Amino acid sequence: MTGPRIAFVGAGSTVFMKNIVADVLLRPALTGAHIALMDIDSERLRQSEIVARKIIDSVGAPAQLLATTDRRKALDGADFVIVAFQIGGYEPCTVTDFEIPKKYGLRQTIADTLGIGGIMRGLRTVPHLWDLCADMMELCPHALLLQHVNPMAINTWAIGARFPRIRQVGLCHSVEYTCRELAHDLDLSVDDLRYRVAGINHMAFFLELERRLDDGSWCDVYPLLRDGYRAGRIPKPNVSNPRCPNKVRYEMMMRTGYFVTESSEHFAEYVPYFIKRGREDLIERFEVPLDEYPRRCVEQVEQWRSLAARYTGPDPIEVEPSVENAAPIIDAITTGRPTTIYGNVINGGAITSLPDECAVEVPCLVDANGVQPTVVGNLPPQLTALMRTNINVQELVVAALMEENREHVFHAAMVDPHCAAELDLDQIWSMTEELIDAHGDWLPPWLHRRQHEEAAE
Repeated sequence: MTGPRIAFVGAGSTVFMKNIVADVLLRPALTGAHIALMDIDSERLRQSEIVARKIIDSVGAPAQLLATTDRRKALDGADFVIVAFQIGGYEPCTVTDFEIPKKYGLRQTIADTLGIGGIMRGLRTVPHLWDLCADMMELCPHALLLQHVNPMAINTWAIGARFPRIRQVGLCHSVEYTCRELAHDLDLSVDDLRYRVAGINHMAFFLELERRLDDGSWCDVYPLLRDGYRAGRIPKPNVSNPRCPNKVRYEMMMRTGYFVTESSEHFAEYVPYFIKRGREDLIERFEVPLDEYPRRCVEQVEQWRSLAARYTGPDPIEVEPSVENAAPIIDAITTGRPTTIYGNVINGGAITSLPDECAVEVPCLVDANGVQPTVVGNLPPQLTALMRTNINVQELVVAALMEENREHVFHAAMVDPHCAAELDLDQIWSMTEELIDAHGDWLPPWLHRRQHEEAAE
């Protein structure tokens, strides 16, 4: 039994790899898949190979497995390319992205999508994605790229700008997780909710949100959410992370009329309203978890060590489905049986109130024809306006990369809502320059002042 050829780049993310490989092999049409695991870290790759082979044995699949540190070998002839890597890692790059801005008084929560942290991560990441796409054009030009890397919107936009022939979709589980949290707050089953969501990654909104009544009909749940928030009944404690209550996005729902898909800790740094110099009362009132991502990284490293030891030990691995969308997409394209997902794609008119060339997150039909975005049309103007403040930053980062124009990096930081809320222009320029210097070889050479000045002479 033969199946699709799947290349997994960044397979040293063992826990994430385990979820995706298990999801694939639990689908009957995909059990004969040829899976190539690739990572630059040979030790983590070895651990992931052990885990993947245990999964294959557990489900009794006739799958074939290759583990390699050679990206081109993994990509050769692939039908699907799954990407999950973090350039620069927690140390040194994420630590740098937090510690240098903190010197200037800029406080962050996650710093991987927007803000100065997201800008720097995009500058580190996109060149590697472009190198991957260049290899794909040579070795597997018809493959679908399933991208799980932040900053998702910047990455998707940049790939579309440089490699428009690459078939791609960016995958994020924020829609599914938000639906679970809303069901939890409303004491409902997630199966009793239906919704329609659109926007940009980490700033998409539930345009429609309904619950099933006992008679089988549907009704709008926004009145329940508003009444519950006013009365203090919701948000309920966050079961996934007690440090991060959902007060920020409930407050934004009250102001905009719609609930956003990304968590409050993320969203607090996408807008200028919740982390402001001299306003500690806002941090306290909305329980904004500053420096959340570094704490989370330390916890995840410890968790990974524990899980890796258990997964690579003698005991079998329990295999169960995850919430990730990679396997449903691969299955739908392979079998022709349609499914729907929320994907990040180049807009191209799907959301008519946003630029055609930007990256949007919309409902997508997936079948033998691939990933096909659905047309949403215009968004409510207040939502469009909020998204444009983020798109401005994304556009300038992509322009900086495409044109090798370092000035646009400073422009991106200048128009970023959170940077502007806390810093003046001199601080923004100085902080950005210091970050570029500190990241050194993790960034493209044209970004460094000395090389830039020599090239200009």
